Amino acid sequence: MWHPNIYENGEVCISILHPPTEDPQSGEHPSERWNPTQNVRTILMSIISLLNEPNCSSPANVDASVMYRKYKENKDNEYETIIKKQVNESRLVAEQEGITIPKTLDDYVAPSRAGALGLNNGKNGKKSAYNTLSSHEDDVDLGIDDDDDQMADMADDDDGSYDESD
Repeated sequence: MWHPNIYENGEVCISILHPPTEDPQSGEHPSERWNPTQNVRTILMSIISLLNEPNCSSPANVDASVMYRKYKENKDNEYETIIKKQVNESRLVAEQEGITIPKTLDDYVAPSRAGALGLNNGKNGKKSAYNTLSSHEDDVDLGIDDDDDQMADMADDDDGSYDESD
């Protein structure tokens, strides 16, 4: 992949994957490096962020970094041409392997649990997780306390209802 923060062998250069040691040459603080609170989600989010916004101050691929900077300064479209070619090649491989690639934001974003259940409609008849979860009509237990008796809920079983016997 042609990217300022990806080595030619495919390894990703991202600070949260680096060991938490002092390295004055890197310019990174130990707090930006690996720690036990990192998980698959935080790593993937960091990689997605890095792919969208390359860090050209410490590139793994200097040539891609220089090309990306020129592209961002509207001086050269070579970076864009290479990336579009890679995207098209990846799309062809995915199709051959029967993989569906998301093309819209809705394809990427998973529906909320309430919306997926087809519960209450919001404005203009559109599904709305907020309207579903804040409504007291047709309550469905989603494991979310949606009523207004917060003080009473401290003693209940947190199913959103209050029973005097609790």
